[in-house]
Amino acid sequence: MKNLVVLGGGYGGMRVLARLLPNQLPEDVTITLIDKVPYHCLKTEYYALAAGTISDQHVRVSFPEHPRLQIAYGEVTGIDLNSKKVLLKDKEPIQYDDLIIGLGCEDKYHNVPGAAEFTYSIQSIEKSRATYQELNNLAPGSVVSIVGAGLSGVELASELNESRPDLKIKLFDRGAHILSAFSVRLSTYVETWFHNHGVEIINNSNITRVAEKTLYNHDEPIHSDVIVWTAGIQPSVIVRDMDVEKDSQGRVVLTVHHNLPNDEHVYVVGDCASLPHAPSAQLAEGQAEQIVQVLVKRWNNDPLPESFPPIKLKGVLGSLGKKHGFGLVAERPITGRVARLLKSGILWMYKYHNG
Repeated sequence: MKNLVVLGGGYGGMRVLARLLPNQLPEDVTITLIDKVPYHCLKTEYYALAAGTISDQHVRVSFPEHPRLQIAYGEVTGIDLNSKKVLLKDKEPIQYDDLIIGLGCEDKYHNVPGAAEFTYSIQSIEKSRATYQELNNLAPGSVVSIVGAGLSGVELASELNESRPDLKIKLFDRGAHILSAFSVRLSTYVETWFHNHGVEIINNSNITRVAEKTLYNHDEPIHSDVIVWTAGIQPSVIVRDMDVEKDSQGRVVLTVHHNLPNDEHVYVVGDCASLPHAPSAQLAEGQAEQIVQVLVKRWNNDPLPESFPPIKLKGVLGSLGKKHGFGLVAERPITGRVARLLKSGILWMYKYHNG
C-alpha cells in the first residue's frame, strides 16, 4: 500500500480529502492526515473567536471519515526528504510515499524588538483562544492596540468594537489608508465606519519597538493594555527550515504540478507555496484541486497536463461587525449589508458542506 501523508488539516488539506474521498482514492493508497487538533479550523473566523462574538465550537469542522483515512495527532518537528519521513514531537516518525505540505503560516514580526514576546496573535486556534482571554478580561476603558490594518486587523477591530464597545481600540497601519490591497473607495468606506464607531486609526505608523503594555510608534511610547499583531505572515517554521528553493517571501518554489522541482512526491499547498496571488483560503483550495488531478494521474500512470489554467479567485469579503461588510466580488466593490450577508452565506455553505 502507498501512503499519502497530508500535513495540516487546513483549507488545502481539507479540499484534497474532499476530492479523493470517497471515490477517487485508488485501492492501493491510504491517507494519513497529521494535525495538532482533531478538527479542521475556520481560520478566516479567528478574529471573531478572539473578539468573543462566536464560540470555539463555531470555528470547528469535523474531519471526514473513511476506512483508508488515518488521522494522526501530533506536532510536526521536521521533514526528512531523503528517508521520506515526517518527524513528530515525542512520537515515532511517519513514512510517506507522497507528501502534501499544508502547514500554513505564522506571524511575521519584521525584526521589531519585543513584538514576538509582548503581542497577541490570531494565527492559530490556540493563540486566538489566548487572545480572547486577554481581551475579554480587560476592564472597561482599557486600551487595545492592533498592529496592521489589512483584512485580519480590520475585522478584529470591528468585531471587538461590537463585542466590547467600552474598550478604546487603536488600529495602526503603515500606509496612508488602511486595507492597502483594496481600492481607495473601499478603504475610505471602512475608515468612515471606524470613525463613526469610535475606533482610532493611526496611519503612516512605524512600530519600532514593543515592550510590556507599551507600543512604540516612531519611537514614541503608547500605553496599551493588550497589543494584537496582525502585521504580516510567513510560512511555518518547518517549511522555513527546509533546504529547498524558496522565493523572497520564504515560500517554496514549485513546478507547474505543485511539487518540488527535484522531488515529484512532495507537494506544497497554501500559505507555504510560492504562487502569483497573496495567500488565501480560496487559493489553497484551488491549488489543492490541481494537486489531486496530478496525484490521480501519477497513480494511474497517465500523462500529466503540460500546464494548468490560472486559479480563479472569486473575490474577497470582509466583515464590519455582524451587520456591515465590504469586499470585491468579480472585481466589483461592494459594501454594507449585502457584503456581510454574502460572507455569512459563504461561511455557512462551507461549514455545512465539508467534513
